[in-house]
Amino acid sequence: MTEHRLRIDPAGTPRATILIVPPLFEEANRTRRTLALAMRALAADGLAAVLPDLPGQNESPVPLVETDLARWQDALAEAVAAIDGPVVVASVRGGALIDHRAGAAAWWRLAPVGGASLLRTLLRARVAADREAGVTSSLESLQATARNEALLLAGNALSPAMIAQLGSAEAQPVEPLRAIGLGADGIVGTPLWLRAEPGEDAAMAAAIAADISAWSTSCGVS
Repeated sequence: MTEHRLRIDPAGTPRATILIVPPLFEEANRTRRTLALAMRALAADGLAAVLPDLPGQNESPVPLVETDLARWQDALAEAVAAIDGPVVVASVRGGALIDHRAGAAAWWRLAPVGGASLLRTLLRARVAADREAGVTSSLESLQATARNEALLLAGNALSPAMIAQLGSAEAQPVEPLRAIGLGADGIVGTPLWLRAEPGEDAAMAAAIAADISAWSTSCGVS
């Protein structure tokens, strides 16, 4: 894969590499700063951390409308295959929908969510924006349009294939897997993906890094 990737290495030889899969679409922008902090904490603990751009994301030359979940799954698998040594894939929210094809030594998922839930949120945001603009739309009319043409949802031009795949996508079983939620019984922090603007939670970043590091060690990865 020729897409850009952010990589933070430890001072010495890394014990393993943690590949971060951020949430999808606008949620990725809202969490990127905190995930970058978590990557620095992982590097301080002797682990390399990689955050790849997938086709259609960030600096990618590929238009988002030309991608779908299957292409992202393949691109992520290629990104993992290009890394020397053991890899733990750490996914957040919708990132868990595209991580199962990667040849990882272990998986870690934070607050995984189904594709249908993500799609409903995007469609409701479009209906609300249309209403403010004086345009009448509904979830049903938007989904009907999306069967034949790309749809602009929260600033993202999504293809019919992307929307169809998203509507039925679920996180697939992988082993070994640690799936953890957000809250008192999981990672204590802020649901940054719900914010209107990008945010930062340093304590949450440290907790994410510590949990990933402990999980990788328990799996014999590092």
